[in-house]
Amino acid sequence: MRLLSLLLIASLAIPVYALVTAPLSLFWQTFTAIGMVITANLLIRLKDYRWALAMMGLSTIASTRYLYWRLTQTLPIGPEFNAWDLFLSLGLVGAEIYAYVILILGFVQTIWPLHRKPAPLPDDPSQWPTVDIYIPTYNEPLAVVRPTVLAALAMDWPRDKFRVYVLDDGRRDEFRQFCETVGVTHVTRTDNKHAKAGNINAALKKTGGEYIAIFDCDHIPVRSFLQMTMGSMLQDKTVSLVQTPHHFFSPDPFEKNLATFRKVPNEGELFYGLIQDGNDFWDASFFCGSCAVLRREALEQIGGIATETVTEDAHTSLRMHTRGWKSAYINIPQAAGLATESLSAHVGQRIRWARGMAQIFRVNNPMVMPGLKFGQRICYSNAMLHFFYGLPRLIFLTSPLAYLLLGAEIIKAQGWMVLAYAAPHVMLATTTNSRLQGPFRHSFWAEIYETVLATFILVPTLLAVINPKLGKFNVTAKGGIVDRDYFDKDIARPYYLLFSLNLIGFTVGIIRLLIGGPHADTLMLNIGWTVYNLIIAGGALAVANEKRQVRSAVRVRTKLQAAIRSHADSGAYMTETLDVSYSGVALRLPEAVDLKQGDSLQILLMPERNDVWLDAKVMRAGRGLVAAKLNEMSIPQESALVQALFGRADAWIQWREHQKPDRPLRALFEVGRYGIRGGRDFFAWVVKAIWQRGTRTAPTKAA
Repeated sequence: MRLLSLLLIASLAIPVYALVTAPLSLFWQTFTAIGMVITANLLIRLKDYRWALAMMGLSTIASTRYLYWRLTQTLPIGPEFNAWDLFLSLGLVGAEIYAYVILILGFVQTIWPLHRKPAPLPDDPSQWPTVDIYIPTYNEPLAVVRPTVLAALAMDWPRDKFRVYVLDDGRRDEFRQFCETVGVTHVTRTDNKHAKAGNINAALKKTGGEYIAIFDCDHIPVRSFLQMTMGSMLQDKTVSLVQTPHHFFSPDPFEKNLATFRKVPNEGELFYGLIQDGNDFWDASFFCGSCAVLRREALEQIGGIATETVTEDAHTSLRMHTRGWKSAYINIPQAAGLATESLSAHVGQRIRWARGMAQIFRVNNPMVMPGLKFGQRICYSNAMLHFFYGLPRLIFLTSPLAYLLLGAEIIKAQGWMVLAYAAPHVMLATTTNSRLQGPFRHSFWAEIYETVLATFILVPTLLAVINPKLGKFNVTAKGGIVDRDYFDKDIARPYYLLFSLNLIGFTVGIIRLLIGGPHADTLMLNIGWTVYNLIIAGGALAVANEKRQVRSAVRVRTKLQAAIRSHADSGAYMTETLDVSYSGVALRLPEAVDLKQGDSLQILLMPERNDVWLDAKVMRAGRGLVAAKLNEMSIPQESALVQALFGRADAWIQWREHQKPDRPLRALFEVGRYGIRGGRDFFAWVVKAIWQRGTRTAPTKAA
C-alpha cells in the first residue's frame, strides 16, 4: 500500500507541478479560475465525503498556484527598486504564506474526522473501575459550583466506585460546609502554586482512584458522562485520555451582543465539533482542561499535570502522547458550562490560551519533540501556529491602505491579473471550508473572531516565544451580570482605529477614482478590499457594543414534561416547560388551572423519573403561560432541579440541529449586516462623546 501510494503521488506530481507553475495570459488565467470555481461548486453538492477530499486537493492547487505567482512575479524588485515598497510587500507575502500554511495544515488535520462511538462497558458493574471526580475552584461563587457538585453526585456509576472532590484553592468555609452537607470531600492546600495545574497535582497525592474525571467548576456533567467515556479506557489500556466537547448553555459575547445565540455556531464550535474529531483520526486529541477523564497511571508517568505553561491541559496531553499513550474524543456533549459574560473577559481568556500555546511552541515544540507521530506533529503544530494570527490579520486589514494612502506598489501586477489569481484561491478555500466546517463555523465569521482578538494576542504570543516564563495564569470570571447596555470603548480602541483608517482609505480611493487617476483596475481592487475590511472592522465594533444581561441564572429553552399543583393536597395537572433556570420556570398553563400573580405553586419536573416537588411563586400568568419564581430550595429539591435541567443524558445533544447550514453568500451578507451595524454604532458613539464633551465645556466658555 505504501508503494502504491508513492506511485500515485509521483504520477500526480508532474501534472500538478505543471498546473501550479504554468504562466498564463490574463484571458487564460481567468478561464482557468472560472473552471476551478465551477468545479468546486459542483463538488460541494455531492454528499460522499470523498468528494470533499477532492475539493481539498483542488483548493490546495489553486492556493499553491496563487502563492507561486505572488513569489515569482509580483514582488517589487528590479531596476526601479523601492525599499519601502519591498518592505510592505514582504509583510503581505509573509501574511499570505502564514494563511497558506494554516490552510494546508487544517486540511491535513481534518482530512478524515473519526466520529468515534462510545465503547461498551462490562455487563457486570462490579468490574467497573474507581473514578475520582475533581472540581477545581479558586474565586468562583458557590452558586456557580453547587450545580456541578450535585450533578457529579448523581452520575450513573456504582456509588462505591466514585468519589467527588472539590479542590478549593480559595480555602473558603462556605465551600467546606456545603461539601460536608452533600457528602463530598473538600480539598485544600497551603498555597496556590501553579494555579489549576498545581491544585490538581496536589489532589492526585491525596486520592487513589484509578481514573480522574475533571470538570471546571461551572461545567455541569450529565449523568451518563462516565458510562460514555470509560468504555474506551477499558477497551484499550494504552488510552490515557478521553475528552468530550465543551458545550455552553449561555451565550458568549459574540452571541449575546449580535443576537446570534443558537443561530450561528459559536467561536469554539469548530474546534469541538470538527477539529478534535480530526485530531482523533491522527491519535492527537487534546486534553482541554475539563469534561475529560484521564488515566492516573499516565498522569503519574509524566509527573502530573504540566506546570510550565498557562495552557496546562494541551501541554499535558502532548507529554502523554510523547510517551506513547493514546487519546480518544467522544463528540457527544456530556457537560455544559457558562460562557464568558463580557467581551473583556472573553479577550482575557483568549490571551491566556494564545500565550500558553506560544509557550508550548517554545518549550516543547511538537515539530522536533521526540516520540510523536507525523499526524500528532501536524495537529499540535497547527493548534499552536493558529494563535500567531494577530500580525497576519492586522496586515490583511491594512494592506490596501499602503496603495490608497501611500501609493506603495506592494503587488507589482495589473489589478485584473491579481483578481484572476486571487479569486480562485479565496473562493475555493471558502467553498471547501464551507463544505468541511459548515455545521461548525459559518463562512467569514473567522475574520470577525480573529479581528476582535488580533491586537490583544499579538504581544503576548511574541513575548511567550522570547521568554516563556513571562505572564501568569488568570482565572476567567463566570456567573456575573452586565447591568446595562454600553459601548466598551477600551476594548474597542483597536477596532475603531482600524475602521477609521479603512474609512479614510476608502474615501481617498473613491476621490482618486472620480478624478481619473491611473491604474483604475488596481484602484478598484484596493477599494473593494477596503470595503471588506470596513465590514470586518465594523463587525468587531458591533461585538464591542455590550448588551444588558441582568439575570444571574441563565434561562435554558427546553421542553420537559412537568406537573403543577397549587397546593400539596390538590390535584396535579400535566404540562411542559418552555424554559428553566436555577431561579425560575416558564410552563404552559393547563386550561383547567386558574392562577394569578402572587399565588403559590408546586412544580414537578420530569415526573416519570422524579418525585421531588419544587415550591414556587407565580410571577405572571395568562394566555396559556405561567412564569414562576422558585423559592429557596432544600438540597433534595436543588438536586432534582439540576438533574432535570442539566443532568439528563440527552440534555445537549439536539442543540446543533437548530442551527442553519452554512451558505457562503448568505453568511457574507449576514456579516455585512453586522459590519454596517457596528459602523453605525461607532458613529453614534462618536457623536454622543463629542456632544457630551461640548456640554461639559459649555458653562466654562460662557463664564
